[in-house]
Amino acid sequence: MAQKPVLVVEDDPIIAGVICRSLAAWGHPSLHALTGREALALEREGAVGAIILDRMLPDIGGIEILSQWRASGCNIPVLMLSALGSVQDRVEGLKAGADDYLTKPFDDAELEARLAAICRRNLRKGDDLAVGRLRLDNAAHRAFLGDAGIDLNRKQFSMLAYLMRHADRVVTRAMLLENVWGYAFDPATNIVESNLSRLRGRLQALGCDAVETLRGEGYVLRSAKCGA
Repeated sequence: MAQKPVLVVEDDPIIAGVICRSLAAWGHPSLHALTGREALALEREGAVGAIILDRMLPDIGGIEILSQWRASGCNIPVLMLSALGSVQDRVEGLKAGADDYLTKPFDDAELEARLAAICRRNLRKGDDLAVGRLRLDNAAHRAFLGDAGIDLNRKQFSMLAYLMRHADRVVTRAMLLENVWGYAFDPATNIVESNLSRLRGRLQALGCDAVETLRGEGYVLRSAKCGA
């Protein structure tokens, strides 16, 4: 779990109180933001380890807040919590950069389990991102498997970071287009496939063959293939 406080972004004080008390019972400190602006300010202070983000806030929507964080390079694990629970709603949340999406009403035990899971997937060494023994050095734009390292270009680095943040989950072509290239449309090129092929080759040279293609669905980075 996150060592820094969990930021709870929730405009309903009753629900926020329940979540904060649960976090305290699990041994985790928390911060509470009633509005989107408060959440943005607290995240900028850099004292947040994970975020539980309501989608419907009175000033700025959760999707917009999350998009701002991801566009600025913020890789703090985010669990989106919302009464909007259709497939389309969940996909929108995940595509905006949420690491997971839980609908209200929710069970405390499930909230704890999902929060722990997204924190595990975002284990870091300093500012680095790691899944198993596969680690991304944010400062150097290099990937490491144990002590062996390779250089990555900016797109390869961004693609791998996105796959690592969503380890063991399907990442669609549209998700990569939107979150790596910033495209909200399909450019009708093989830009994803060609870049992913080169990334996979770089990882294989490192001794890591963790990216799988699921025909007709997308891609998955398997944590079990990233070393113990």
